[in-house]
Amino acid sequence: MEKRGLSLTEIHEVPRESLILLAGPPGAGKSTFCHQMVLNGIASERPIIFVTTEQSPDGVTGVLREKGMGENPPGALSFVDAFTETVGLTCSSSPDTICANCADLNSLSMATTKLQEKVGQKGILLAFDSLTSPYLFCGAEITRFMRLLLSKFAAEGNSVVALVDEGCGKSEDLVAMMSIADGVIKLETEGNRQRLNVVKHPKVMPSTIEVRIEPKPPMEWTMRYDPTVVRQFIKSWYRGDEMGIRGEVGDFLNPFWPNLSHWSGMLWDPKGFPTMIYELNKAEAALAREIRQSREMRSIYPLQMRLLMITMPAFQSLGLLPKSLSKVKDVKKFLKFPPGRLTEMERSGILEYLEDISQDDEHHFRIYENSDCLGFENIGVPIASHIPSNLAGFCKGIEQVERDWNAIETKCVGLGDPYCEFKLVPGEIGGLRESLEKDSSVVEKIHKRMMERLMGFLLEGKPLVERPRLGREVHLHVAMHAMGFPHVAGERYRMAQRMGGAKSGKEVGDRLIHAGIKEDEAIKRVIDFMNYCKVGKVSMGETIRIRENCESLRTKFFTAMEEPSCYFTTGFLNGLFSAVKKQHVREIKCITAGAPYCEWEIV
Repeated sequence: MEKRGLSLTEIHEVPRESLILLAGPPGAGKSTFCHQMVLNGIASERPIIFVTTEQSPDGVTGVLREKGMGENPPGALSFVDAFTETVGLTCSSSPDTICANCADLNSLSMATTKLQEKVGQKGILLAFDSLTSPYLFCGAEITRFMRLLLSKFAAEGNSVVALVDEGCGKSEDLVAMMSIADGVIKLETEGNRQRLNVVKHPKVMPSTIEVRIEPKPPMEWTMRYDPTVVRQFIKSWYRGDEMGIRGEVGDFLNPFWPNLSHWSGMLWDPKGFPTMIYELNKAEAALAREIRQSREMRSIYPLQMRLLMITMPAFQSLGLLPKSLSKVKDVKKFLKFPPGRLTEMERSGILEYLEDISQDDEHHFRIYENSDCLGFENIGVPIASHIPSNLAGFCKGIEQVERDWNAIETKCVGLGDPYCEFKLVPGEIGGLRESLEKDSSVVEKIHKRMMERLMGFLLEGKPLVERPRLGREVHLHVAMHAMGFPHVAGERYRMAQRMGGAKSGKEVGDRLIHAGIKEDEAIKRVIDFMNYCKVGKVSMGETIRIRENCESLRTKFFTAMEEPSCYFTTGFLNGLFSAVKKQHVREIKCITAGAPYCEWEIV
């Protein structure tokens, strides 16, 4: 067949008997491109089977309708829902939807084949969005799955478009996937331009095209909170009280649980998520300026802090407090106030200002016993994400003349150093983005180390984390930053937390069974582990209940959202029970939805 030059319209059409792979980093526009392919297929009256592993069928349908899809005749659009059941949500089969689990490639094959048989004709377009989640669960087995299902499906007179994220796994596995596909289109974005690189294609010559896209609006911090919850939280945070917002288990917990959540979700975007979390950590600390200007927000703080916020501008104008943090002496003066003391009070680390090597507009700090880095000694990359970015945001919020501040680690426990050090400057810092982004192999290494440490605790009673001065617990504020801000970060981040939880829970269950632990004993040990970490007060009978769950309290602290929000916890419990007892776990009550506790049914 003679190949022609690149036409955007033509590459939106998937040729018969072809498997096209859309590859690119997360956020490159692969799903949007796939949706257009599906809409073109619907317009040409081709039956569509959509395999979704990263959102529900309702979510996909909603997006397609926003793009102009009308009502379809019965059987025109069918779904394999491999997302909902995987993360512990309720999946309801229907004539047009079959439930599957993206951690089980056999269930994906069986569901797809069943819908193919139901359609009963050739010319089907199979859209698979995406292969990333089943790959992160099943590894290199995905290549065999592509050969046995996707390539075979295409060869039977149909078409397949499959999506995969670059940077979320081993490069050699991506090369293997690309070798199986009949066509490969790589997508990437820069600013308001999207670049489509046709690596190979059954009908189009290898070539590149750029198209203009609407730039994404910048992520803005929003804080619509429950004042009562925040007031209790701030008091315990500022005073270092053990009991504040959580009257039963206390406001301190083992950082292993939030760190497990953090690094489990990071598998889905090891380059994009660290940068996003850095910016959100800065933005949360920079709220100091907004708090000073808002009587309502000041009212949630203890009297001493309220007085400081009210009088600070006047003291700055009189020269009693510095208007900027350029000078070494000015930074020393401000560190007598938060966060200089709060880092130790919340037990996130022991902060030391290195005035001997600091100079104007370049401040150096050292952190001992940094909770971000516990257990990650000599992992090969800088790890700290909380204190450096928070201090950068604090500087922005405190100064009278608003300047952006940034922080970059110069030493880290993760790099093999005995402590962490970072440099803080106004404006940009060269190499910051590269220091934040992580290679997928590093994230997998971190995840593996966490699993090994957890197995040591579950099987042999070995400690999870220990620090000589600050102990084994941190305040809820630290845990909230480790787990991220899904209400701000968006749906993809929530998906990653759900899927990351499911992956970790399944891996824990598989390892316990492989070690010879009986089913009920395996579940009991994990429940005991969650109580040891003070995730909340966890109990199990016919259902699982968690009172004072740290994950749902995080949501109540930062937003007035009134819907179940235990993304990681639900995924983790569902992954655990699916591996150990072949059961599923679904959240039926949540603190954020007004219930007195979070509760999961076991089905």
